[in-house]
Amino acid sequence: MTLCIGILTKNESRRIGACIESAKFADEVLVFDSGSDDKTVEIARAAGASTFIYPNWKGFGEQRNRLLKHCTSKYIFFLDADEIITPELRVEILAAVSSGAPDVWETHWLEVAFGRPMARLRSRKSLPRFFRRDMLLGFEGVVHEHANLVDREVARRQFQSPLLHYSRETVHDSLKKLTQYAMLGAAKRAKKGNRGGVTRGLLSSGWMFFRLYFVKMAFLEGGPGFLYSLFISLEFFFRQAALRYDRETLRDDVQR
Repeated sequence: MTLCIGILTKNESRRIGACIESAKFADEVLVFDSGSDDKTVEIARAAGASTFIYPNWKGFGEQRNRLLKHCTSKYIFFLDADEIITPELRVEILAAVSSGAPDVWETHWLEVAFGRPMARLRSRKSLPRFFRRDMLLGFEGVVHEHANLVDREVARRQFQSPLLHYSRETVHDSLKKLTQYAMLGAAKRAKKGNRGGVTRGLLSSGWMFFRLYFVKMAFLEGGPGFLYSLFISLEFFFRQAALRYDRETLRDDVQR
């Protein structure tokens, strides 16, 4: 059995080298770039990854489908450029490959924010990432894409070791992500007919900050815990504000 690890990128020069290094145990490492204007492509190629450039953006689902056409392995694991596969997770992935089973495996995150692992905020949200290639028909969706499988009743399992997710390394990057995530979230909710507004934003963001900082005890993580909680709660506020005041210009065909 063989393994491909596929990575989608755009302007990820800060993290792409470490991401590829953590994936080098795979038989294939494929990087699909969406038109970076930094050194992402050069770093990826220097790291030994097979790197392709598809700047005509048509959404995450289409980009994953393009990647699938280049995959020649029996199994594929999708990895984001701001993620790292730990040695413990690598052992679990290789065991799943050796099993030969058609199961879909899901992962969860351990957030690393502003240089500190957020151990108390460890996410249990499952993300389908590992597929046997012959069970995977393709992906649908511009954003929040989902996999279409040959057999919808296939068993779903979960890796116990988390992916390290470096989603918020600097305040500058966090402000950019805040804008991207808030606007994409607003566009998704606008399609469903949801209403927004300042009051809704204050209520949802206030609850989220209280939940993260006090209930989940992010305050024990010091400054990084406060910043992480603040940025997440602000995303909730601006999502509702944009849903009300930017409704006519919201788009979901932009990259995260």
